[in-house]
Amino acid sequence: MQSLESLKKLVQLIAIQEIMPRFLNTAVQQKPDGSLLSEADIAAQNAFSQRLPEIIAAPVLGEEMSPKAQHELWKNHAKSGLWVLDPIDGTTNFANGLPHFAVSVAFIQQGVAQIGVIYNPVSQELFSAKLGHGAYLNQTQLPLRQSSNRLYDAVAGAEVKHLCSGKLSSRIHMLAPVRSIRSMGCSTLDWCYLASGRYDVYVHGGQNLWDYAAGALIFTEAGGQLATLEGDEFWSGEHTFKRSVIAAIQPELFQTWRKWIQENQ
Repeated sequence: MQSLESLKKLVQLIAIQEIMPRFLNTAVQQKPDGSLLSEADIAAQNAFSQRLPEIIAAPVLGEEMSPKAQHELWKNHAKSGLWVLDPIDGTTNFANGLPHFAVSVAFIQQGVAQIGVIYNPVSQELFSAKLGHGAYLNQTQLPLRQSSNRLYDAVAGAEVKHLCSGKLSSRIHMLAPVRSIRSMGCSTLDWCYLASGRYDVYVHGGQNLWDYAAGALIFTEAGGQLATLEGDEFWSGEHTFKRSVIAAIQPELFQTWRKWIQENQ
């Protein structure tokens, strides 16, 4: 567990040194895909790239690298081991002064996350997990609350923008048999809210590797169940860089939610 403890400290340190001093005061540019890039993203990624190999000697795959470099790193090191980093998930929130963003770091080996940390530096909530050892919010084991097994009582996280099916996108908002739907612009914290029991169910049409690497580990270590919209096992080798997800923290609820999603795609 020493590597996980070292990772927690490093994530908090870089958030304090490189990210929070730039909150509400950072230059922002638009990337080719239309998403935002801030100078805080670059500063944090550079700091992590230097320091993460001191914890585990492995290369670092960061969101703000070129797609070519990302795919080469994954191809050459996914089995032997590499770090997967999102220096700031929720950059649009960050750039607009919305206090809902996070740092996400995972170490992946044999294509599966082994340790992961997601940190919200505004709330100072640090979510973490080690494969086979459970998931935690700070020092408290997750989940924080048990979900109902009734879908109509559920709070759903849903990122409809990335759902490929227009039919499903419209039905999520118009017909989904849940109590309420949330979309807050930070996929990594979505995973943590699922793992905590703050959300009960979740659907996303296409998360990037750095969006789910730490979060899916934290969620499954908290006891959650998940699959892809395509029907694959979530950690299968397919769709590595763009992976959809259907998830629920409670097993019976997962089956009900998955059935409703499949019937409405």
